[in-house]
Amino acid sequence: MAENAGAELLRRRNAAAVLRSLRHDGPASRAELSGRTGLAKATVGSIVAGLEDAGAVREHEQVRSGDRGRPGVRLTLAGGRPVGVGLEANVEYVAAVVVDLSGTVRAQLTRPVASVGAVAEALAALADEVAVLVRDAGQRAIGGTVAVPGLIAEDDRTIAWTPNLGITGTGVAERVDRAFGWTGRVRVNNDADCAALAELHHGAGRGNHHLLYLTGTVGIGAGLVESGRLVRGARGFAGEVGHLPIGEPEARCGCGRTGCWEASVGLHALLARCGAAELATPEETAASLAERAATDPAVRAAIEETGRLLGRGLVIVSGMLDPAVVVLGGYFEPLGELVLAPARAVLAGALAAPVQQPPELRVGELGTEAAALGAAERAVTAVFDGLVDLV
Repeated sequence: MAENAGAELLRRRNAAAVLRSLRHDGPASRAELSGRTGLAKATVGSIVAGLEDAGAVREHEQVRSGDRGRPGVRLTLAGGRPVGVGLEANVEYVAAVVVDLSGTVRAQLTRPVASVGAVAEALAALADEVAVLVRDAGQRAIGGTVAVPGLIAEDDRTIAWTPNLGITGTGVAERVDRAFGWTGRVRVNNDADCAALAELHHGAGRGNHHLLYLTGTVGIGAGLVESGRLVRGARGFAGEVGHLPIGEPEARCGCGRTGCWEASVGLHALLARCGAAELATPEETAASLAERAATDPAVRAAIEETGRLLGRGLVIVSGMLDPAVVVLGGYFEPLGELVLAPARAVLAGALAAPVQQPPELRVGELGTEAAALGAAERAVTAVFDGLVDLV
């Protein structure tokens, strides 16, 4: 029994090495995969045969290595059956993204939520909808991750604290497990961490190894990438910048305290400054405000004030973390330069030493589904880590 378990573990690890090579280094022949991974050619051949049967790998093109002999065949990741599912629960909406092993998005859905009390029910309904969608497409869901705005316990299933949602415990993970017929497979992660990974691999953070991502919804959270990897802290709670006392001292936060950063720069704070109503999603709301700012000086001034308060907080956060790039997601995206310009001005004026440089500020590129996309990428990571057997 132990011998069989050891053989299965070795096979998963070898298959993961082949898949990682195809994902990160591109298409390759069996011989090239042997050279890249250090595995014997016979081992690569056996692994590839199994991965082809599983719909994970397909032939890409024929290539010649010389003037004689039969042409070789390059292989690539297939846009086929194995997929990862990512879901996000937030105050105004729930979202889902399905990605295959190549990182290609196979489906994405966003549903508005009528009230905070309806979030858990809306997420469950969306999980049921995605499970049917995946099954009808002939795909195989290999894992799922749920992104939530809050603190997640070390088991990556228990929600410890979500001040804006009021959801705790393992109920969310268990409900999504049931939708797909799983037991204990769903993981729960912080939404900012998931969105940071998505922007790093698919969006505004591409090509950068040191990145700070800020969510832009009712809450403000941060995901920090250092040397291409997420920084999660001793207990996985790193990034809770929204509740640092760096906002306007009198601003009351959803957590019950005053002075939290998100109470000054979160979406509801901006709406209060503008005297505007909230629309279906943060992006729709911000796009409407950006349009109004073109002709309404008061709305423009309110957005610029939000930018200055954002910059004031970034002075402190960037001084501690020194990111090369700060990506602003969520409702900040449609506002663009309206919020970036005043934030940059505050950052530039706060440098203490001439050798310091402010981080580059960018708006995200992935919209509402950023956290769900990052969650889906985390779901397929289990395959690349050799934790899921596709063969």
